[in-house]
Amino acid sequence: MQIGKYKIQEYNQEQSQEHSRRFEFTASSVKGVESVLQKLVDFQVAIPSWALGTGGTRFGRFPGGGEPRSLEEKIEDVALLHQLNASSGAVSLHIPWDIPTNASSIKALAAQYGLRFDAMNSNTFQDQPEQEKSYKFGSMQHVDKAVRKQAIEHNIEVIKYGVELGSESLTVWLSDGSSFPGQLNFRKAFQNTLESLQEVYAALPDNWKMFVEYKAFEPNFYSTTVGDWGQSLLYANKLGPKAYTLVDLGHHLPNANIEQIVSLLLMEGKLGGFHFNDSKYGDDDLTVGSIKPYQLFLIFNELIEGMDARGMEHATDLGWMIDASHNVKDPLEDLLQSVEAIMIAYAQALLVDRKALAEAQQENDVARCQEILQEAYRTDVRPLVAEARLRSGAALKPLQLFRELKVRENLINERGLKTVATGL
Repeated sequence: MQIGKYKIQEYNQEQSQEHSRRFEFTASSVKGVESVLQKLVDFQVAIPSWALGTGGTRFGRFPGGGEPRSLEEKIEDVALLHQLNASSGAVSLHIPWDIPTNASSIKALAAQYGLRFDAMNSNTFQDQPEQEKSYKFGSMQHVDKAVRKQAIEHNIEVIKYGVELGSESLTVWLSDGSSFPGQLNFRKAFQNTLESLQEVYAALPDNWKMFVEYKAFEPNFYSTTVGDWGQSLLYANKLGPKAYTLVDLGHHLPNANIEQIVSLLLMEGKLGGFHFNDSKYGDDDLTVGSIKPYQLFLIFNELIEGMDARGMEHATDLGWMIDASHNVKDPLEDLLQSVEAIMIAYAQALLVDRKALAEAQQENDVARCQEILQEAYRTDVRPLVAEARLRSGAALKPLQLFRELKVRENLINERGLKTVATGL
């Protein structure tokens, strides 16, 4: 399903008077508002192919109907999101859930919708049908060299698919670890993993990056072989200049200072990208900004400061991706909300008075530092984000238009009520 441009234009026309009033009020107090708007127009967030269907828990899964039945339909759904918000211009694929049977036609389909392919994601945390060796006790860390070889070959296969699609990065997340003390030799597991990653790294094209993702726990609850940002950084440093740490906002122990982590990784030139989501306890698949929006703003504050210090382009020099699972919401509605939350936090961080903050920090004026940050955070930047969408031909209020046009109902009519997204 695609939305006619005229429908978006008609909708925006209906909303124009209210939007103009709100935008003019906000813009009047923003220095360099045109520069801020252009940054918002340029900023794109990759949509993961696995997030377009209903996710699940350990206890059940409740599909909502109209889910994409093929990779082609997943691309169509991302294109639909991009029509509505003009900020979802990339797709992040998961292999083997979304193996392209004809890469050239898939690439052409994406290009037709103005989409590109972001990081490719491998999967050695599940056993696939007809897979020779099991990953029950790990993949790249496994004591059996044959299992490690199987995991290596899979990742190299993922790179080949990515090259055909025009991607330029590989994300490696390993569930490897142990559930009980004594089950694993930590040093041997680290060394096995490093040697495995080195073989994959050697297969990277010259213009590619490898993102080493980490997670504190789950599915292993005693140790994880890439358990935190320090371990990921250790691997990335040992692998070489094309290897980076990938930060997933939900992959930390409670109360971790993620903004400090990203600041230091940027300082070292080893921050590669982001998986955006949110969490309350140990879950990491909630809508971005639904639990800790101030933390999200603080993270973007450090990202902008660190990227500007290194002369990096906000929109292109890091990988911006969502990684979420939608158990009770419409997946497309949830993704619209997540992208909106990301754009709001980014816009708020763009408003921070960097010069004043640096002066207050130099003078140890703690109260002033807090006021400067919270002044930006408390600014209602939604009219700025909406204006950026308007200038890009998207909807002023994407979620509202999604519902007014009964998009989910139309998808159910096209695809059926009992469809289940491929790969889930």
